[in-house]
This record gives sequence, C-alpha cells and structure tokens, in this order.
Amino acid sequence: MTDDSSGRIVTALQAWIAQAPAGGRLPSSRSLVAEHGASPVTVQKAMRVLAAQGLIETRPGAGTFVRAVRTARPVDYGWQSAALRSPRSRIPAGSATMREAAVDAVALHAGYPDRELLQQRLLRSALGRAARSDAALTRSPAAGLPELRSWFASEVGGSTPVGVTPPAAGDVVVLPGSQSGLSAVFRALVMTGQPLLMESPTYWGAITAAAQAGVEVIPVPSGPDGPDPDELARAFEETGARVFYAQPNFANPTGAQWSIAGAHQILDVVRTYGAFLVEDDWAHDFAIDADPRPLVAMDDGGHVVYLRSLTKSVSPAVRVAAVIARGPAKQRISADLSAGSMYVSGLLQAAALDVVTQPGWQTHLRSLRHQLRARRDLLVTSLREHVPQAHLTSVPTGGLNLWVRLPDATDLEQLVRDCEASGVLVAPGDEWFPAEPPGPFMRLNYSGANPGAFPAGAERLGRALARQA
Repeated sequence: MTDDSSGRIVTALQAWIAQAPAGGRLPSSRSLVAEHGASPVTVQKAMRVLAAQGLIETRPGAGTFVRAVRTARPVDYGWQSAALRSPRSRIPAGSATMREAAVDAVALHAGYPDRELLQQRLLRSALGRAARSDAALTRSPAAGLPELRSWFASEVGGSTPVGVTPPAAGDVVVLPGSQSGLSAVFRALVMTGQPLLMESPTYWGAITAAAQAGVEVIPVPSGPDGPDPDELARAFEETGARVFYAQPNFANPTGAQWSIAGAHQILDVVRTYGAFLVEDDWAHDFAIDADPRPLVAMDDGGHVVYLRSLTKSVSPAVRVAAVIARGPAKQRISADLSAGSMYVSGLLQAAALDVVTQPGWQTHLRSLRHQLRARRDLLVTSLREHVPQAHLTSVPTGGLNLWVRLPDATDLEQLVRDCEASGVLVAPGDEWFPAEPPGPFMRLNYSGANPGAFPAGAERLGRALARQA
C-alpha cells in the first residue's frame, strides 16, 4: 500500500473521531482493512499517525479508543516565591545574541562564527581519533590534560619580555568554556557584595556572571584605545575594589584593542592598588589587521588572571577554555571550579589539543584572517552606503563585531522589532553596559552565515531606521 492509502484512512478516521464521544471505541483493524481495502501494515501506519496527533489511545487487550480531551489545570507555583525569597541579584535574561535565526534571515546578531569559518576537516578527524583513544574511557585530571595545559601556557609564553617569567603548565586550569571560568573567577576573587570594576561597554556574559556571583559592578568607561588609566585609578581609589575585568584585545562588543602604552599604564595602576586584572582574551584567534598582545605575558607577579577559550575558534561544540593564574588566586579559582564541574571531558580536551597542534591549524588561522577581513569590510561598506545616519565608532582590527552608534532619538526596541519583521536579526547594545547606556547602540556580527546578504541586510536596517526620522 502507498502513503496515499494510509492518508485516506487517516482522513476518514479523523472525521469519524470528530463525531464520536470521548472514550468511544474505534473499529477493529480487521474491519478497517476490509472497509478501506488496505493491508494491515497500512492500517497500522494510519493508527500511528492518529496516536501521534493525540486523537486516539491504545489499551492493551481492550482495543483502540478516542482519546478524551483533558483540560490542563493551571499549577500554582506560588509557594516557591516564599521558599526562594528574593534573589541576591537580578540575573539578566538570555542575550539577544542567542536567538535562533530562520534559515532565510540575515543574522547579524549572533556571537559565533559560521561553520564555513571553522576547520571542519581537522575537527572531525580529531574527534574520531579522540573517540578511539583512552580519553574516551578515562577521567581527565582535575586541572586538565597536561599536554593541553602546556599548550595554553606556551601560547602566551612566546611573547613574554626578557626578564619576565613566562606562565608554566602548572599555572593553567582547563575549563568547560570561558563562561564558567568567569563565574568561578568572580566568585573566587571578589567577595559577595564587594565591588568589581568592569570596562563599559563590555561582554554581556561577564555582566551576567558578576550578577550570579552577587558582586557590585562598577563601570569604567573604555574607548578605542582602552580605559583611561587615571579613570581606572580613581575607580580603585573611590570603591576599594581589588579586581578589574577587561578585554584588552578585540573587545566584545567594540572590537577595541588597547595601545601598548595604555596597556603598560593599566598594569601599573593594577599593581599600585594591589589588585587583579582579569584578562578575557576571547578573540585571540580572530586577529585581522593586528596581532593580539596578551597582558599576562607582561606580568609575573600574579596580578593578571588570564582567560582564553577555544569554543568559538575550534567549534561551538567543543567547549574548552583555560584560566592562567598564580599563587593563592589560582588555588581559590581551582577550588571553585572543582566544586562546580570537577573536571572537563577528556574527550573534548584531546580533540581540541589535536586540532590546535596540527600543522594545518596555523594555515587555517592565516586563511581565517583574510576571510574575516573581507566580511568586515563588506559589512562596513554596506552600512556606510545604506545606513549613513549610523556612526561606526571604529573599524576593528580583530574580533567578530562592529559597534554602531545610532541617532539619539532612536527607539531601539522598535528598531530591533522592525528589523526582525524584515528578516534581519540585530543585537541591541543595551545588554553590553553594566549600567545605563549613554545612548542607543547596536552590535553587528560579520562572522555569521551568508555574508553575501550583508548589503541587503544593511539596506533593510537603513529603511527601518529612516522610518523613525
């Protein structure tokens, strides 16, 4: 029998069920075979379709019956409000960057590179080898695979100046993604309710991690060359803070990279106040026109706590990152991490290590640099042509994003809705500010799928913005 035969039986039985009382018994399979001239297999196929639609239910030994429609009784969860009490702090809702995009949408909102920008061949081969190794069957050391820890240390050790002791493998702890690392670092280094300095604007996930840790975030304005060292010193002095979170290289969302002179001045301020600088080097592998300059390579006094992730550059499915810290700070961070995750999957660690130590990895990074430059320049050109009223704060020398200032009168929420209605997803800038934003901003990602649609997406964005004029 064909699918058409089972479809006709489904249609006929749907009409029969519509007139039957709840709990009514359906004709037997034998009678349906005879009535419709169908095979028993076809009848059973039709019955499975009706069951999947929730129209019938089978009772073993009794037959098949029309399923009663049950009205769900609203469940009262009010008791939980009393049990949970008020939260320590309000955790922000999920980021707009995590929204799923329709296949035909121009997705400028997301934070992860398109799969075309990943080294798929190396990754698939590495996962296969890892699955056949002991890593698939054994527990990883709590701090991570020794070889992977050595690789993370060597990545920053190569740029260590003369006279500065480079990080060692023993300073590295492997993480299940840098987001969990941020949470652990904030909990370990900042007491609940105590101040934490943050660049503003900054990564929304860091703001969320700080809220989860229950610390008080103090914004420090940051421009194209990084924060003003005098402003940072003033914030340390006035608040008594001892931790500053920052992204010196290709910051999310602005793409800014600190100047060399500014980086040294910031480090001097941190040392002066006996503080920590939490350096988030998330975009280390996404250089375009400048190379990353990790500040941890300039410091051997334990002031810099360094985070680096492979999740975006290797694959979103391989959530492997690392934190580099020294002294008691490392011990506290390690203790917090072990309480939350115990250890990271050895299978994923082995695969990540395999990928980044292959000769083809460096070739891939050189190719990636060219691909990101072409995508960035295309989106910049498209914005300048179709959205002239928007101000691009700077053209980033690395990273994945453009940071756009919109006219002061812009209704940002309405603009985001209008863009989505026209098939363009954008990320409003509000969630990248630890406090009130100084104006309407938007973050646009140039590493998503279908860069050929950037001009059309910019044109629709321009039309939506022009309607507010």
